[in-house]
Amino acid sequence: MNSEMMEALANIEREKGISIEIMLEALANALVTAYKRMPNAAEEALVEIDVETGDISVVAQDLDEDGNVTREWDDTPDDFGRIAAQTAKQVILQRIREAEREMKYEEFAGREGALVTGIIQQTDARYTLLDLGRVEALLPQAEQIQNERYEHGSRLKAYIVEVRKTAKGPQIVVSRTHPGLVKELFELEVPEIVDGVVELKAIAREPGHRTKIAVSSNDGNVDPVGACVGARGSRVRMVVNELHGEKVDIVPYTDDPAELVMKALAPARVREVRIDPETGTAEVIVPDFQLSLAIGKEGQNARLAARMSGWRVDIKSETQLAEEEAGGGVEYAEGEWVQNEAGELVFQPAEGGEAISAAAAGYAGAAAPPPAREAGASATAEPAADGGAKSDGGTGPETGTERDAEAAVDAEPASDAATVGAEGGSADGDEAG
Repeated sequence: MNSEMMEALANIEREKGISIEIMLEALANALVTAYKRMPNAAEEALVEIDVETGDISVVAQDLDEDGNVTREWDDTPDDFGRIAAQTAKQVILQRIREAEREMKYEEFAGREGALVTGIIQQTDARYTLLDLGRVEALLPQAEQIQNERYEHGSRLKAYIVEVRKTAKGPQIVVSRTHPGLVKELFELEVPEIVDGVVELKAIAREPGHRTKIAVSSNDGNVDPVGACVGARGSRVRMVVNELHGEKVDIVPYTDDPAELVMKALAPARVREVRIDPETGTAEVIVPDFQLSLAIGKEGQNARLAARMSGWRVDIKSETQLAEEEAGGGVEYAEGEWVQNEAGELVFQPAEGGEAISAAAAGYAGAAAPPPAREAGASATAEPAADGGAKSDGGTGPETGTERDAEAAVDAEPASDAATVGAEGGSADGDEAG
């Protein structure tokens, strides 16, 4: 029986990768417990298993007050072989399950930030399960791209954001919205990034809509934007396809804040950028016909540029700038028009104080208040502490999960920006968003 048991343990070691020593240690501990349940068993004992022959013996012990062994003797019961066989089966099966869980956890522990490919197994309103082979990954609803469909049996790439150790094994949480997913996809397609020739310096992303990345080159002979785009857009097209049509803007990184902001607003053409280091604001002047393109759909282009560059971006048209410099610009007080108890329309200043009637404000006959600033007249976008952005110039609310990744390493400016959308071609000059 002992030789058969050792042979079985050797087979388990080969098939499951669990060493014989680990299984014998677990078996010895279980046999000590079984021995102590027997009548006339010693209070202190240990079980010894010969790794060569598989022979099992119980060594009883007497201890003094300090816990030192004063006497040892062999106290192996006559029918201990039967007990050992029954215990061995239970212990080995349990140890196999525990070891497999531990091996699965160790395989993914420390892999936060890695890219994995899984097969979609189950999808409901709360989460989607991905089969990674030996384990399953959890894609929560908060980490899913809005309107992205996950069909059963199809392959999907995702970004590991967390690996948790649970009693049932490792729980791997993945994301499709994290900016790191875009970074890992480019590393997969662009060998120059893996080699360190091209560096991805900053990422700003609105999942499912648009991503902006800034890249630099450590080799003057390598164009970082061209390396990421690939021949006829082949490399960036693979990334766009994996993101299911999400547009990707690739711009060259530079240490000059004004130039970085200017390139970050691509595909819009900027006339001038004025940097104010004290307030952290970049005032951007664009031609009138480029204003809506610079702001982007619902302020998207301005928000992404602000988050990628790290500067608060204030976009103005040439006409608006001329009016302000000439003193002819119209400025409205902060506040809102409300109805008072008498049903009259009054203006309530934002800083508080007494409300002003429409007539007192200069609108004859208590007419309606002046129209709000025309949408697209100007826009201000600023990087937020939580990775989002705020906009106050004709823009709508942000939607979706937004995170930003920024790097601060010296680099040289390179060539012009490239924009690739669902069609996989160049989109310079088209409206952002």
